[in-house]
Amino acid sequence: MTDESQFILDEAKETMGSTIKHLESEFQKIRAGKASPMMLQGVKVECYGMLMPIEQVANIGTPDPRQIIVMPFDKSSIGAIDKAIQAANLGFNPKNEGEFLRILVPPLTEERRKDLAKRAKTEAEDAKIGIRNIRRNANDDAKKLEKEGVSEDEVKQLQDEIQKLTDKFTKKIDDLYELKQKDILTV
Repeated sequence: MTDESQFILDEAKETMGSTIKHLESEFQKIRAGKASPMMLQGVKVECYGMLMPIEQVANIGTPDPRQIIVMPFDKSSIGAIDKAIQAANLGFNPKNEGEFLRILVPPLTEERRKDLAKRAKTEAEDAKIGIRNIRRNANDDAKKLEKEGVSEDEVKQLQDEIQKLTDKFTKKIDDLYELKQKDILTV
């Protein structure tokens, strides 16, 4: 395999890997009834005159599966953190305990579990679309190599390798989705 072919393959593999990482982070945001610090990811707090991610202004922990504790680094920012969590519309109602915020994670209803499973399926489908787009771009690059004088056999071999990569990453997406669905639907 030529250096150009290997480069196209490595680039496709790296991009597909990034797609999987993104899917995993999206799945972590979908709560399955268990408290997780990831549930607050993306919450922006107005602090020191600017918007900051909640992770930069507070320590977030889960002492048990039903609650999240948010411990601000600066006690004066507790009100702003409380307001930011409520404004994020995550379905949480933080309780101000003076030094920290306690968030009780309510158990999920059957209907909510089904909605979350649908959302997980949508995320998985989006990831598969991303993988297929990466495959298409890599195949386009392979065809350009053929026009630049690389042998037809070499290009065919590269396209076969790209398809194997695509199949491998698509299966990984299916496996991740299956695990997440089981996690969501298990009461």
